[in-house]
Amino acid sequence: MTDEKKSVLYSVNGAIARLTLNRPEKRNALNETVIDDLKQGLRQADSDKTMHVVVISGAGPDFCSGADLTALRKISGASVEENVDDARSLMELFVMMRNMRLPIIAAVRGRALAGGCGLATACDIVLASSSARFGYPEVKIGFVPAMVMAILRRNVSEKRAFELISRGAEINAAAAERIGLINHVFSDETFDSEVEAYARAFEKVSASAVALAKKLLYQMDGMAFVEAVQAGVDVNAIARMNEDCREGIARFLKRQ
Repeated sequence: MTDEKKSVLYSVNGAIARLTLNRPEKRNALNETVIDDLKQGLRQADSDKTMHVVVISGAGPDFCSGADLTALRKISGASVEENVDDARSLMELFVMMRNMRLPIIAAVRGRALAGGCGLATACDIVLASSSARFGYPEVKIGFVPAMVMAILRRNVSEKRAFELISRGAEINAAAAERIGLINHVFSDETFDSEVEAYARAFEKVSASAVALAKKLLYQMDGMAFVEAVQAGVDVNAIARMNEDCREGIARFLKRQ
């Protein structure tokens, strides 16, 4: 199968691994193959010690429009057990993204809707072009953005989360940034170069320190304050023994 026919393209540029959803004719809609290929690409990137960051984007004008029509037909006719298995596959993707050592950036052009908005939300950082649109329209067809809700609730306030999941409305990039759903908005004209520059910054910092910081940040979600601070003590001690830290301290002391 040629790269052009793969549902997710994998490429490397320096220390940046790029995963590109490659179904532009379907607005990069999600199906079982796309989800499996995303998992494979993420595993490949995370196992490559030369990589510092992953960027997920979509081919064509849109990031991802959610589940495709075939997947929706399958859902409507499937048994409870079949639907649980299907939903678990997407859950595994979201958990994998959170457990990876590498930071993951969603580079969103156009629409990120339903499962596509969930995919972006599951990334550690979301960068959007000024004309991008975000939304969870599932309630319009009697569905629920259930699995991403645990992530969404950690990204925005409770009231904003409820508004997003209960009204099914789309919001623009500026509004998404304002409520904390995304990190930064860049102009449509300079979006690609801005994303490249943003991702390149991860090449200048310690990959091991970023991995430890990511793990600790997400571990704290269910911890009480004292437990979280103690976890910080443990990670602090681990970081001090890291070769990157020792070399960084040595460089800093030389400049004094």
